Amino acid sequence: MKNNLNACIINAHDDGDYISLLLKNQFPEFEISFQTDNMEHASDYLSKNVPDLLFVDFQLVDKTAFELLLKIKKNSSQIIFITDSEKSAIQAIKNGIPDYLLKPINELDFVLTVNKAIENFRKNNFSLANNPVQNKINLPTLQGFKRVNVDEIIRCEAYSNYTFIYLLDKSKVMVSKTLYDFEKNLSGYNFFRIHHKHLINLEHLKEYIKGKGGQVVMADNSVLDVSIRKKNDFLHKIA
Repeated sequence: MKNNLNACIINAHDDGDYISLLLKNQFPEFEISFQTDNMEHASDYLSKNVPDLLFVDFQLVDKTAFELLLKIKKNSSQIIFITDSEKSAIQAIKNGIPDYLLKPINELDFVLTVNKAIENFRKNNFSLANNPVQNKINLPTLQGFKRVNVDEIIRCEAYSNYTFIYLLDKSKVMVSKTLYDFEKNLSGYNFFRIHHKHLINLEHLKEYIKGKGGQVVMADNSVLDVSIRKKNDFLHKIA
């Protein structure tokens, strides 16, 4: 199983160092396998290696390099263009590479874009999809967002059009997304919806109590109902 992801940075020296710093601070699961401001050196490296995530300064890319980038993208690499104009970004999108960051790079935009790339990579990579320790999601808050490891989530509870997220550190985050959104986004992990109000992380299940539907006791000692409709699927899931 793959324990780390690797990133390649092809960018001017100052921008490249800033990207490297942001990546190390915000995404420690990444190792930077290669960094250069020379497209010729980069092309030689990419002809022999396939990074998980690739940052590329759009100004450094010629036709030959672009064809190489499209080729490695087919191998599930995620590519993020760094550009100083919307026009260049639109050109990249039209050519099949939709993710980009505008200069000067904003830290929040960086985190959101990389997080999206990780999710896309997870969907296309079995080993990462089954290694939740390496995966994080953003929980939007009024102040911005809280970024957490998926395995830190004990359970999610529906509250109208909002969802309460209960974490291992005993904190609770209210997010303006429905429980269905979380059920969909966490479907690749060991989560199960036991009730119309409750989505639980089975890794944090402590006990099951028999009953019509039954109840579960979670790591935070919460006791939650299992719906009668979900009971058989739930018991089969944990068998």
